[in-house]
Amino acid sequence: MSLTMTLAGFACGIDTREIPDEVMARALALVTDFTGSILRAAHEADSTPAVLAMLERLGMEGDGPCTVFGLNRHYGAAAAALLNGTFGHSLDFDDTHADSSLHPSAPVVPAALAAAELTGASGADFLAAVVMGFEVCCRLGMALDPTEHYARGFHPTATAGTFGAAVAAGRLLGLDAKAMSAALGVAASQASGSLQFLVNGAWNKRYQVGEASMKGLMAATLAASDFVGAEDAIDGKHGFLRGYSDGADPERAVAGLGTVWETLRIGIKPYPACRYTHAAVDGLLALRRDLNLAPDEVEAITVGLHRNGITLVGAPIAEKRRARSVVEGQFSMPFAAAAALLRGRFGWDDYDLLGKPETEALAARVDVVRDESLENLRHPFGATLTLRARNIDYRLRISDPSGEPETFPDAQAIAAKFRTLAGPVLNADADTLLNRLHALPQALSMRDWFS
Repeated sequence: MSLTMTLAGFACGIDTREIPDEVMARALALVTDFTGSILRAAHEADSTPAVLAMLERLGMEGDGPCTVFGLNRHYGAAAAALLNGTFGHSLDFDDTHADSSLHPSAPVVPAALAAAELTGASGADFLAAVVMGFEVCCRLGMALDPTEHYARGFHPTATAGTFGAAVAAGRLLGLDAKAMSAALGVAASQASGSLQFLVNGAWNKRYQVGEASMKGLMAATLAASDFVGAEDAIDGKHGFLRGYSDGADPERAVAGLGTVWETLRIGIKPYPACRYTHAAVDGLLALRRDLNLAPDEVEAITVGLHRNGITLVGAPIAEKRRARSVVEGQFSMPFAAAAALLRGRFGWDDYDLLGKPETEALAARVDVVRDESLENLRHPFGATLTLRARNIDYRLRISDPSGEPETFPDAQAIAAKFRTLAGPVLNADADTLLNRLHALPQALSMRDWFS
């Protein structure tokens, strides 16, 4: 059996009741966390007005059955998936899967939500579909080899994420294995996402992830209407793995399938920036606290990163030190370091530091280098840190950033992050939505659940 058919059969063949309780609970925690990012970005992301204007101009703003968090109206399913995916990824505060170096919720959850609302699926079936989407996109991301995929200039959340979205939506639309394979065949023609946004801090990154969610939903809907999709679209001669990587390992996509749950290896972000900045920020905050360190006492900082981190947040260093837009800040190790040292924290509201003289003066003291000791490890998100202050060099090695599975936040911490993001938008109604999210496993129908 082809790898494509193996994944298709798994995605639609396992019963909701067969998914371990801890996996379903983790999916609910991730959906809750992701919803907070959607809400805040719907109102504050700089790209939001342009996306809404595009939908209006194209006649896609019409009323429909599907929820878009943060907007006081419903949309058609395709538009809802696009908006929730784009908004949810706009703050760069959404979850990450280290082994695939991608953000699973951003493409998967919006497609699953739109399909669940279309079909009136139960909350449990919605969460099961989310799990299947996570499993497929994370496994494909691992099979690609993130380092090789990045080297080709691709953004794995948008590429592999398209398949995860198709699987999540297809499961809720009732696809059998043959139809699910067709959905993956269509998704293979839709998978796209370029790292070129790094050059000028463009908005492509957030949009291409929302588009992945929408395209995955569309692929599944085509398959539900008996559309014939390409066979062996993942592992075929001209398939996804061959076309998007020079070092793909197809076996990683199916190793432990159904017994090892990649959903449990997804981490939640404590800071709204590229995950490759987080370990160093953890270390800097610890030094600031433990040494009672003032920013003006910092003479120099050297951050060592995996080569993927250099690609995304460390080079070219002169430009990374002069981040001015939000996207530039989200992909700047020097800005993240400066924000953490100046504020003793790093949250969405700290992007007001962009372009300020004190920020750029501190960022100018940050260097980012490739640390080969961080290569060939299971996780690429660690960092080494040397901070010089008071004529002393302080050195740290942070193997994994906080929020990874070993330090996954508890329910109280997830709720606190949600309130920080949703509170300014919903005020007292933030807890009402939080309670509604917590009750999802008991929902008999997702139709109008959030109305």
